[in-house]
Amino acid sequence: MFFNQAIKNLKRTREIIAVLIKYGFEEVVANTALHSFVPQSRQLTWVRNERYVLEYTRWERVRMVFEELGPTFIKGAQVLSNRPDLLPEDLIQEFQKLQSNVPPFAFETVKEIIESELGKPLDEIFEYFNSTSLAAASIGQVHRGKLLNGTEVVVKIQRPNVKLIVETDLSIIKEVIRRGASFFENNGISNPLDVVLAFEKSMQKELDYLSEARNISQFRAFYKHRKDFYVPLAYKEHSTSKVLVLEFVKGCKITDVPQLRKWDIDIPTLAKTGLGIYMTQIFEFGFFHADPHPGNILIRPDGAICLIDFGMVGKLSKRDKFAFTSVFTAMALKDARGMANALRKLAIDDDISDMRTLETDLNELIEDYISLDVSESSMAEMAQRLQSIIYDHKIRVPGAVFIILRALAILEGIGKTIYPEMNVYDYIKPYGRKMLMEQYSPENVGKDTLNVLNDFLNFLNAFPNEVRDILKKARQGRLSSEVRLAGFDRLIAVWHYTANRLALALIIATLILSASLITAADILVHPSSLRYPATAIIMYVTAILLAIRLILVSFKNGKY
Repeated sequence: MFFNQAIKNLKRTREIIAVLIKYGFEEVVANTALHSFVPQSRQLTWVRNERYVLEYTRWERVRMVFEELGPTFIKGAQVLSNRPDLLPEDLIQEFQKLQSNVPPFAFETVKEIIESELGKPLDEIFEYFNSTSLAAASIGQVHRGKLLNGTEVVVKIQRPNVKLIVETDLSIIKEVIRRGASFFENNGISNPLDVVLAFEKSMQKELDYLSEARNISQFRAFYKHRKDFYVPLAYKEHSTSKVLVLEFVKGCKITDVPQLRKWDIDIPTLAKTGLGIYMTQIFEFGFFHADPHPGNILIRPDGAICLIDFGMVGKLSKRDKFAFTSVFTAMALKDARGMANALRKLAIDDDISDMRTLETDLNELIEDYISLDVSESSMAEMAQRLQSIIYDHKIRVPGAVFIILRALAILEGIGKTIYPEMNVYDYIKPYGRKMLMEQYSPENVGKDTLNVLNDFLNFLNAFPNEVRDILKKARQGRLSSEVRLAGFDRLIAVWHYTANRLALALIIATLILSASLITAADILVHPSSLRYPATAIIMYVTAILLAIRLILVSFKNGKY
């Protein structure tokens, strides 16, 4: 039974199909199990903004589909816009245009959710609570308030039923992809199920506000001794998975240069401090803010930098930190081969067929960007070129790497807005040297040597047993191998289609021939009779109806 997990979601499935067809993606429906849900009589108008949808590019239409399907798809597109190893560059650019412009939900609903989650009336928690939201997004919205002890706070409230909507949509998406993975891969989307599973994991964290509270606590612990950087406190005693109460920060956006000058803040120092803090997040802690756009970076009147919105954070293991550092170190040394080897170390998986071509592409990247001065260099352009190389050579790297590249590009844009002479590369180089010293320190080399020896000993212990198991299965006739032919799904589908139509044509021919033989025999027995035998009439009518159906189905599927 199709969609055994999501049969109860039939209405939502049909909404998704309708939007796909509306924007000209009938091939997605036709080539996946979704076609089972399309009534033959369904007619949809393919128009968007008084323009025929097929006049838009394929990737523009993909973005429109995600836009219209609501919170899950919009959030998914925003998350996937950080994964150029999985999606084509043109689609990434379209996804970056998506905004979660959704209307706020009613204050009565806000009040009901807070009181239900915290188990108290609103006036027993807050001295003051603003009924008008500060901002609204696809997952939740934010309100100002003041606790009974006089502390000013902001309160994030999750949209009602958003978790159920996300879970429903994800179950449908996973089932569609499982049944049509080859179609998506043939259209440039690598490992489509991995993409959805990564997004599902990200959404599970974002739908749990206590996860954000834990992230905040970790950042506060990392930077508790710094006076120039501040992370607002999360009040866990007033927070749940659907409600998050945070300390309110008074300040301005980091790009509000006139206000910064009014406060006599040294802007070059501010830019350098901000970038330095982000470098420590990446290279020292391996735990960093995933979206440092200007709206999430506030500056207090005393010049302290405040980060807000920790719903999405990135993490790098020690091994990935070293490999990521090696990529930039090799680039600074103009060593294309070293850069290629560092990318392979960083990769989760790769399908590099020609290392020399990869080295040539990286060498062109190095020559184009490494010798430029500050006014000409662009981290955003360099990151985009590097991402394209990773995609073209089918290198799968941790998602955190692309979040870092995007974040560095954003920070470079902020830095050049407030301090045009700032060069991001100059701030990366010291951390590169520091990481190399740490990587080859006696302590790390000793640990790596012990790990290698341990792995080798485990291999020696397991090898005899593995060989014994193989020989035992061979003696018992239970040794088997599996061969999979990749890329034949479409051809097999065509064969099935052709075989079904051929079988139907043979049935029609058999009915016509049998009816004709019966009629001829009846004429020989009753030459004066003008009537056709009833059996022959039934066969002729059946053959005509089957022939009409065969013609209509063939025309509908574009076979004639």
